[in-house]
Amino acid sequence: MIVVEAFKGRSVTGQRVEIVERKGTGHPDFMCDALMESISVALSREYKKTFGAILHHNIDKGLLAAGKTEIDFGGGKVIKPMELIIGDRATFAAGGKKIPVKEIASEAARQWIRQHLRFVDPDIHVKYRTVLAPGSEELTDIFQRPDEVRGANDTSALIGYYPLSPTEEVVLGLERYLNSKAFKEKYPETGEDIKVMGLRSGSNLDLTVAMPLISVFIKSEKEYFKRKEVAVRAMKRFLLRYRSFRNISVHLNTLDREGRGLGGIYLTLLGTSAEGADSGQVGRGNRVNGLISVNRPMGTEAAAGKNPISHVGKIYNLLAHKTAEKIFTNTDGIQEVYVLLLSRIGSPINKPQMATAQILLKKGVTLKDVSGDVAAILDKELSDISSFCDRLAEGAYPVC
Repeated sequence: MIVVEAFKGRSVTGQRVEIVERKGTGHPDFMCDALMESISVALSREYKKTFGAILHHNIDKGLLAAGKTEIDFGGGKVIKPMELIIGDRATFAAGGKKIPVKEIASEAARQWIRQHLRFVDPDIHVKYRTVLAPGSEELTDIFQRPDEVRGANDTSALIGYYPLSPTEEVVLGLERYLNSKAFKEKYPETGEDIKVMGLRSGSNLDLTVAMPLISVFIKSEKEYFKRKEVAVRAMKRFLLRYRSFRNISVHLNTLDREGRGLGGIYLTLLGTSAEGADSGQVGRGNRVNGLISVNRPMGTEAAAGKNPISHVGKIYNLLAHKTAEKIFTNTDGIQEVYVLLLSRIGSPINKPQMATAQILLKKGVTLKDVSGDVAAILDKELSDISSFCDRLAEGAYPVC
């Protein structure tokens, strides 16, 4: 069933207070989501190569247990490596053929670490424990059924929205800038474990940023605070491009206290707090559009690692956001749009129990003016869900 209705609430930008968070590349929660998703993509690729189709798997129960380091000005050493625990279910064999699931999983994780964390050696600084097991017969059987479109393997409700608010754009843009190749080349002393929290009050935006510095580049407490100030100035220059606010203030590493030596500064050896302070878990990081927006409605499903052809916790999560974007960009008169998708376990994923678009209209536009076009876009996106799932399986859409 497809329903198009008017959104009766106030636009996010019209609310007095807005709070938005972004966990960056080296944050332990981001790492867990990204690592489990990379494993799902690798397994999907191997399943298609070996069996001609993607088989049952859900790699969405992951934990990154923090290690232990000793840090000093100018360096340090790893005392205990981080440990990545990989769960939950996968297909190990079918039709008399087997694939090395555990080896594929650990190698996919190693490859992601090599590509995204400059100072983490995936063979030395991380241990891997794979606790994957075969799935239940009924959920596995979904993949053996002859239907072109798979049945949903869960009953789930997901939501997406578009466009991003100016606050969301700043929070996302600032973290992406700080973790960009260009920034890291210019400021190699900055780590990847970045968290940006944005608080908009009226037209003023206050940003709190956590970003460690790398101990090998920092020879003293004095140098730490000098480099920290350089990073703050770089952020302020970057933020000048955003002109939707009366004022933007930015604060970096606000737990720091001068005069306390190593106890008063945010210094890491490898660029992530997972090296010795914080653990990470799948589902505790960003939503699939890369943000944690407190003012927006959010689903509770973790998308990372779930299989891309029947698990609606992943498929509908991303599809809701992508469909909301298409509705907004292809329909005149819309200020904001929310897409809600509800699955029923066993029903074809292209036929949700409910697909709803809630439309916040611009002044002078009526629901009748847009409802036909919006319903047609919803119907088309659901009709094309198989090709969407194919792209999802290839890792075309980031989930964090």
